[in-house]
Amino acid sequence: MDGALNSFLLLSNFVLVPGMAYGSQLAIGALGVTLVYGILRFSNFAHGDTMAFGTMAVILVTWLLQAWGVSISPLPTALLALPFGILATIVLLLLTDRWVYRFFRREKAAPVVFLIASVGVMFVMNGVVRFIIGPNDQRFADGERFIIKAREFKRLTGMNEGVAFKTSQGLTIVTAVIVVAALFWFLNRTRAGKSMRAYSDNEDLALLSGINPERVVMITWILAAALATIAGTLYGLDKSFKPFTYFQLLLPIFASAIVGGLGNPLGAIAGGFIIAFSEVTVTYAYKKFLAYNLPPDWAPDSLMQLLSTDYKFAVSFVILVLVLLIRPTGIFRGKAI
Repeated sequence: MDGALNSFLLLSNFVLVPGMAYGSQLAIGALGVTLVYGILRFSNFAHGDTMAFGTMAVILVTWLLQAWGVSISPLPTALLALPFGILATIVLLLLTDRWVYRFFRREKAAPVVFLIASVGVMFVMNGVVRFIIGPNDQRFADGERFIIKAREFKRLTGMNEGVAFKTSQGLTIVTAVIVVAALFWFLNRTRAGKSMRAYSDNEDLALLSGINPERVVMITWILAAALATIAGTLYGLDKSFKPFTYFQLLLPIFASAIVGGLGNPLGAIAGGFIIAFSEVTVTYAYKKFLAYNLPPDWAPDSLMQLLSTDYKFAVSFVILVLVLLIRPTGIFRGKAI
């Protein structure tokens, strides 16, 4: 019995808790992608670097607040800087829409043209972020690091295995719940949200109903900026900030959106957790877990790791390809690519 309980605690520490936190980050990021695709009808490949830009703005303001001695310990000071990062990202995306996407929208360009334009925007954003803050790891987390440490958990429970729960992980999960609830309330209860849904379902009918398309576009970019900045900041607090990492995050974020159903907010959330748990589960070393559940003579000598953590993004790619081949509309029947 103790072996089974210890093995469960082991999985909780290295799979369940990290998977919940990472899944929350991917879900918030995928919501931004799916909103842009569902309403503006193109895949925004610059979303990962939008997350990087928003997080960079949060880091710069956080450093400024820390230099002034401002703190909200035990919570990270980045929470105070988050609204400023969101505002900076909103300005960036609205200017990008005015200078780049509005021209193609007026020309009624094909979605693939928007996609190619977003790739160009992606490289520009990536260069701007690297120029301002540099290409290296930047740590900005402060406050209390752990809600509970593994050593404390062992002392309190008397178990061999302990569960460490980081403040950033708890903050990520709570924030994800609040963000998702607020977004669904906005889309379903407010006039602006209903206008966005109507525009997404039938653009021509929405225009005949008196809906202002430019206002819908503006609100979409504002929401995408907020979601990107929140997701990027939570990821940076949980791991660390490095511009190229956010470029790599584009694959699991798009995989999350497509697996759940591109254009479907509920699908983006489900897809985020599916991708996160798939990556964490496949790259976890099961040697100690099996040692708790097998007879001593059967305990494995190898790590029993299916894939190295260096290849975790390959898991996202494989799942993405399989979904595109088998069910292009995703689990919740979003819009086919």
